[in-house]
Amino acid sequence: MKNICVVGVGYVGLITAAGFSDLGNRVTALDINEEKIKGLKQGRMPIYEPGLKELVDRNVKADRLTFTTSYADALDEAEYIFIAVGTPSGVDGEADLQYVAAAARSIAEHLQEGQIIINKSTVPVGTGDWVSDIVVEHNPDAPDFAVVSCPEFLREGSAIRDFMEPHRIVVGSLDEEAADKVAQLHLPLRAPIVVTDLRTAEMIKYASNAFLATKISFINEIANICEDLGADVTEVANGMGFDSRIGPYFLRAGIGYGGSCFPKDVKALAYMAEEKGRHPQLLHSVMAINDDRRTMAVQQVKAMLGQDNLSGKVIGLLGLSFKPNTDDMRDAPSVTVANDLIKAGAKVKAYDPIAMEEAAEILPGVEMAEDPYQLAEGCHALMVITEWNEFQHLNLARVQELMAEPNVYDGRNIYDPDKMKVHGFTYRGVGRGYNGRRLD
Repeated sequence: MKNICVVGVGYVGLITAAGFSDLGNRVTALDINEEKIKGLKQGRMPIYEPGLKELVDRNVKADRLTFTTSYADALDEAEYIFIAVGTPSGVDGEADLQYVAAAARSIAEHLQEGQIIINKSTVPVGTGDWVSDIVVEHNPDAPDFAVVSCPEFLREGSAIRDFMEPHRIVVGSLDEEAADKVAQLHLPLRAPIVVTDLRTAEMIKYASNAFLATKISFINEIANICEDLGADVTEVANGMGFDSRIGPYFLRAGIGYGGSCFPKDVKALAYMAEEKGRHPQLLHSVMAINDDRRTMAVQQVKAMLGQDNLSGKVIGLLGLSFKPNTDDMRDAPSVTVANDLIKAGAKVKAYDPIAMEEAAEILPGVEMAEDPYQLAEGCHALMVITEWNEFQHLNLARVQELMAEPNVYDGRNIYDPDKMKVHGFTYRGVGRGYNGRRLD
């Protein structure tokens, strides 16, 4: 059993704390937000993630997981100190490191001999060195310590499984002994462990996310071409995915990526490149294509309804969160789509199984429905924004009867075009082709 402190009880921090405690370690999760800590002590989760509450409750009951707002208490006898605070985008796309800096300063005040500070947050290349400098500057008499980079690769909606069954663990440090200790800490996960230097480890995280975002934007660019040429991008992606050099993952065309990682990390990587005089054209193209998908979705709904001015039209959004199985609205495509529809004069309604409370604060002009059928009532078009599983099992005949006009824009390609036609819908997916119709 190891003693671990995790600074930050946001998405990454809470999953990390709960995961390590479930492996048999004694973990103290620290956050300066008193309301969050109070809620966690009372069994309330600050985020939604399938299985998280059960995991936290189990380890709290076993006395392996505790919560505090005190750095002195959290760092007492801790061998490993994970920094897992937010690093949001700054004005120019750079990562905002104010919370990392604050954590480093507070850690410096209570640092003990031999403790290992581990950057879990996604941070720019060079942050590990910077954190070390902050600690020394803030505590010139600091005892021996080490800084290690151990980036997270959690996917919202499947984060617990990703923690327990990772594809790899990346450990970066210039201190070989510290790197070995952090690697040893992760051995129970039985995953490949990549041990490298600090800056390379930090770069691996950014490069990984940028590549995945590139795959998404690539298939969306192909979808645009498929629409003009009459091909079906879903079949194109299927055919491509059998090639082991390409693989089937992240080749689903749609409205584009969102969330807390891809948008922020691609921007930050481009910013870092530009700061060094590079010209990251590919990264800028990835971002531009992703932004265009949201605008194009609204344009295509306008085309389905045959008018640019949507005054008097009611548009329903199926899904609000940026992906299924989360309530995360950070950079969710639904926000851009809803605002563009409202600007065009439409009345916008929405339904999401989890994210409506969060979305209501961001989209006050959107009417929230109790279920998909209430959403469909009186709509001139429905737009599939998030591919929640329940949307694939709706009573389509009932939906069609409730709508003012049976138009469906399927922004995630969850429906079969032929089936939608049988049910009387005017249907448009993303890059789906048009059932053999000649376009020449």
